[in-house]
Amino acid sequence: MIRFGKYVWVGLVSLAGFAACTNSKMPAPEPEPFTVTAPANLGTSVPAPERNPFTREGVLLGRKLFYDPILSGNNKISCATCHLPEKAFSDGLALSTNGASGQALHRSAPPLQNLAWHKGWFWDGGAKDIESLNFGPIKHADEMAQNLTELVKELQNHSEYPRLFKAAFRTDTISTALLTRALAQFERTLISANSRYDKYVRNEGGKLSSQELEGLSLFRQKCASCHATDFFTDHDYHNNGLDNTYSEAHEALAWGRGRISEKPEDIGKYKTPTLRNIALTAPYMHDGRFKTLEEVLDHYRSGVKVSATLDARLQQNGKTGIEMTEEEKTRIIQFLQTLTDPEFTSNPDFSAPR
Repeated sequence: MIRFGKYVWVGLVSLAGFAACTNSKMPAPEPEPFTVTAPANLGTSVPAPERNPFTREGVLLGRKLFYDPILSGNNKISCATCHLPEKAFSDGLALSTNGASGQALHRSAPPLQNLAWHKGWFWDGGAKDIESLNFGPIKHADEMAQNLTELVKELQNHSEYPRLFKAAFRTDTISTALLTRALAQFERTLISANSRYDKYVRNEGGKLSSQELEGLSLFRQKCASCHATDFFTDHDYHNNGLDNTYSEAHEALAWGRGRISEKPEDIGKYKTPTLRNIALTAPYMHDGRFKTLEEVLDHYRSGVKVSATLDARLQQNGKTGIEMTEEEKTRIIQFLQTLTDPEFTSNPDFSAPR
């Protein structure tokens, strides 16, 4: 977990002072290494590539960029337009029309949490790392619709960004590679693991009611084969029976993982989403088709559609779906609500700089 506290503002002020008092052609000091601590039930460290280690200056720059509409072609849309902290960095919409074109997107904006541990990004795993992930929405005509060459010019001519990039990366030349590295550093700090459930499993005074504990037991029996470990995802791709036909429209987006792997056995598979903060991130599924958790569990009880790539766990003993009584459904939802992490959604270090 991270807490910049006063160092956020002291750091930014000191960076400004550095730029004001130093010739821009002089080498900048080395950025300050920054340690992001992994919660005990998630791991021993927070993964980051060697080419993009955490630094205090890099994380602060990434945070500023995340909330700045300068990243969009019309200078009106920021990353936070579709990734709101109070919704665990999702947007509460099925298919957003808040992008540059005003056209509805074809996939729901996923929450941004614990991204550092993912093994693929986007619903279909189309990005190989967070650094490449960022370019998708920035360039997409229906999202931020930005021309990267123009963006670099804007940033280079900005009153603040040249000194902030120099402090973070020790260069006077802003590039798209450095832009996305700063964003990725900030995004990797978005760690959620302080829910009531976490404090319960870490013996930190968290309490679960008897109903919630029953829900936890049921969850482990019926859901945890895919929503595994305390990440509540196996970071893999599955066809969970939402559809049984898969259109080739819009570059075969309906193929899910199959669109990326080009393997027939992957058609209709999507990445298992984490269930952390699930009570805050409705609507659900890659296209936001389910408005409530009740609808989600009803799908698994009686709405699963059979196709050639349907996950085997949803068709066992001659039955399709997951057997579940109404009371069991209620208990599982009660447990899922213990995964809400108010410290994450209200962390001032994750909010817009002031």
